[in-house]
Amino acid sequence: MKIYSLVILLFTTTLVFGQTQNGAYTAIGKGVATTFLNDYQSLGVNTSMLGTGTGYEDKKMTFGTSEMAFSIYSPALTKQNFINLRTAISNEITGNSEEGFNLTEQKEAVANFAEKGIAMNANLNWFGFAYQGEKFGGIAVQVREKFNWYSQLNEQTTDIIFRGQFASIFDSLTVAFNGDTTKIANRPGISQDTLAAAISGQISSPILISELTNGTKIKQRWDREWNIGYGRKIFGKPETFALYGGISGRYIQSVAHFDFESNDDGVSLYSALSPTFDIDYGAIANSNPSAVIGDASRKIPEIVGNGYGFDLSATVKMAKIFTFGLAINNLGSVTYNKNIYKVRDTLIGSVSLNGLSDPNVLQSVNRFLDKDGILEIEGQEKLVVANSATIRLGGSMELFKRINFGVDIVAPFNKDNPGSLANPIISAGGDFKLFKWLTLSAGYYGGGVYKSNVPLGVNFILRGGAYEFGISSTDILRFVSENTNSVSTAFGFARIRF
Repeated sequence: MKIYSLVILLFTTTLVFGQTQNGAYTAIGKGVATTFLNDYQSLGVNTSMLGTGTGYEDKKMTFGTSEMAFSIYSPALTKQNFINLRTAISNEITGNSEEGFNLTEQKEAVANFAEKGIAMNANLNWFGFAYQGEKFGGIAVQVREKFNWYSQLNEQTTDIIFRGQFASIFDSLTVAFNGDTTKIANRPGISQDTLAAAISGQISSPILISELTNGTKIKQRWDREWNIGYGRKIFGKPETFALYGGISGRYIQSVAHFDFESNDDGVSLYSALSPTFDIDYGAIANSNPSAVIGDASRKIPEIVGNGYGFDLSATVKMAKIFTFGLAINNLGSVTYNKNIYKVRDTLIGSVSLNGLSDPNVLQSVNRFLDKDGILEIEGQEKLVVANSATIRLGGSMELFKRINFGVDIVAPFNKDNPGSLANPIISAGGDFKLFKWLTLSAGYYGGGVYKSNVPLGVNFILRGGAYEFGISSTDILRFVSENTNSVSTAFGFARIRF
């Protein structure tokens, strides 16, 4: 589990985002991407832009690495909550427990996150390369890591996750002293010695898991993508009218898939998690045909699923200054065949589970699946999951060779899949070339699970486009106000053209 936490700590330390821009920091700072990205960054966004060239007459190749993106959003998020989360993950890695919660802080955490929801999205570009020629068109490859999380817990579920067997739903506790066990009422004011002796919490009238968790949703996905794409001009001239087409595909290696939802229609769970998560499933693993025993300390997490995705896109350029793009991205699926579990809706009467010792909400998955956890689970041999496909439409206008302004609409194909947008996102923004070596970007976007956001970015272009680096954020308001509900930034420092 430490390797998993280390990855998340890396993202939360660098603070970055880009669910609709695939981690491209050059697009994150303006909120729009469909007609702005034109090299390997266009893969998964609008591959047909590969056919439009690099934007520099004497350069046909682009190479990039070390581009990162991450964001956290929650109506309950404050600066201190974010620091607590990052500290909790850090403590888990280092083994430092000095800054853990006490029971009072656990109750505060319940109040902060119950029924509020939290979303996290992270992208890391390991490597990207593109070749773009006027006659050949453009071809690009890219390897990137993607992590998506969304959770919204009802009050009872949050209470159990953070307080375990001491949650208010349990009216009695079983405590053990010197080998003898007895039941006591679960009430305020119990001494610390007695609390330390508690081994389980009981409900006098057991209820179904679906009733206990009604209104709870947790969706998680962690993939590694190997992308390749090609785009070129089909006909015409951009000075009047030109049509470009593009196609791209990817091989997907999945490290984690967790999809839990409980509502009035019942409860459902499909889980496939790498041994990296170090979950003790207990005896149920012995009868699971897909169970695997792995090393949680492996530096490279074990893959539990493989699949594919492909994209189709088109771009139109008109009158030199107008560009319009349409793309359908990530059609396909992933097949899981390791550590697959689903839920059985049974009565729950007692729980032997400690509450979270810190505010690391990602640990809630363990509290669901652990042998002493909330859910009653059973194994499954195989699971096929459709990708979180999107459709995007965008347009932009270039003025005076210094200003490029555009609008994007990105909508989900299947928003119920982990990693999907909750709702369409609408954004507007652009670039202003202040100098040949300095470009400023800004914009606005809203939708999905996010409120209104004001992205801002700065990009440095040196030696006529040969080298560029920059930093951006999806919501600059976070740095000037305590009342916004998101934290994000993005950066890249190794983009080279030649």
